[in-house]
Amino acid sequence: MAKQLLLVRHGKSDWGNLDLKDFDRPLNKRGKENAPEMAERLINRDFKFDLIVSSPAKRAKSTAKYFAEAYHIEDIQYEESIYEANVRTLLKIVNDFDDSANTIIMFGHNPGFTDFANELSDADIYNIPTAGMVLISFPFDSWKMVSKGTGELIFFDYPKNSDEM
Repeated sequence: MAKQLLLVRHGKSDWGNLDLKDFDRPLNKRGKENAPEMAERLINRDFKFDLIVSSPAKRAKSTAKYFAEAYHIEDIQYEESIYEANVRTLLKIVNDFDDSANTIIMFGHNPGFTDFANELSDADIYNIPTAGMVLISFPFDSWKMVSKGTGELIFFDYPKNSDEM
């Protein structure tokens, strides 16, 4: 069974309170609107998945929760190392995924996610905008085999992308 990884960048965050640590920044109004809208688009694509894995940073967590709600599931796995991860770290996380899950949604941050999407596939994405999603497919049974250039970009979608399927 092929593996599919959906990378979702957290929704737009609120910079209103400059005393907050970066980790604790919440979503702003637009972030709270975009996240459910993007989840809805996934449902419209008839997209199914086995697992949600998210950075524990507040804005990523909140974004993941909107997706979980849209799909009526409770379970979100938090992975500390997604926060501020570079490509090497992200690859290690993916390589350690349990093979019983074939399709995984991962919520996290730039610049890591954009670099990662480009590293795994020939995506050539300049920037994944907030609440943007990139689906990459791998012809393997095991997440351990995922490495540079082994993935195929299936779609790249983001809130301002109007030419929806």
